Amino acid sequence: MKYLTLAAGILGASAAYAETPELTVYTYDSFVSEWGPGPAIKTAFEAECACTLKFEGMGDGAALLARLKLEGERSEADVLLGIDTSLIATAKATGLFTPTTIKADYTLPVAWEDDTFAPYDWGYFAFVHNSDMTPPKNFTDLAASDLKIVIQDPRSSTPGLGLLMWVKAAYGDEAAGIWEGLADNVVTVTKGWSEAYGLFLEGEADMVLSYTTSPAYHLIAEEDATKSAAVFDEGNYMQIEVMGRLAASDQPELAQQFIEFMVSDAAQSVLPTTNWMYPAVTPAAGLPKGFETLSVPEKALLIANDDVPALRDEALQEWLGALSQ
Repeated sequence: MKYLTLAAGILGASAAYAETPELTVYTYDSFVSEWGPGPAIKTAFEAECACTLKFEGMGDGAALLARLKLEGERSEADVLLGIDTSLIATAKATGLFTPTTIKADYTLPVAWEDDTFAPYDWGYFAFVHNSDMTPPKNFTDLAASDLKIVIQDPRSSTPGLGLLMWVKAAYGDEAAGIWEGLADNVVTVTKGWSEAYGLFLEGEADMVLSYTTSPAYHLIAEEDATKSAAVFDEGNYMQIEVMGRLAASDQPELAQQFIEFMVSDAAQSVLPTTNWMYPAVTPAAGLPKGFETLSVPEKALLIANDDVPALRDEALQEWLGALSQ
């Protein structure tokens, strides 16, 4: 009888395990790193959902969408987390996403009206540098200097694409000339943010394309106040990171639950000191101490989602033409 009871218990546990639903979320590498928000988000969400949350990290935001487009409806992804407003129109054009409606008290600098993607954090792009250096005041000054910079590839990286949109938003038809001036400042172009930032920390460049919030990491996590972000007088470009549900998901209710969880206080309070961005919904406890010291641009630039694809193609050709010379 003891054997039969034990066997029944094992079979019951196995059946319960087999029935545990699994949610697969495609995101970028830094999100799922041991210092990123992924581990804490996984623990907190699994405590609520009675499910298994599986993060698949792959490169940067633009690489995520490229992977999803390649897989199409055969993808195992239930949720895509990590593209931004510069890729929303392209993502919608795939037909792979389904509307996502949630109620959230967003504290974004702009009104949010999209019904397919939901924001979870945001920030301003900026060139991060050592605090003992006098930074350029704008792209023209940067191009005229001998400062060395590391940037990301706009074809694989959302910061890289954001930089193209930043220059385009600030200079319009003169953007090609700006890139011609910047070409000799660029030390290297990386596939993603992590590699670029690592090269900067190793002393390979004077500045790296990152965020105005990046110095908060050094200040809060390392008690290091030697990093600053340059605020440009023509404005800094905004990034709003978003998430969306896949239409072909076999866990639609769980996917919706995850997206709603990501704008809850439990998740939003984790993001500032793990993803080092501003939360889309200000946590009940407010922002962590140290965020008040960050540089805040007086002028925010952001190109409308639907206008990005045409401008992106033009800007990419300008960028490629300048850097290939």
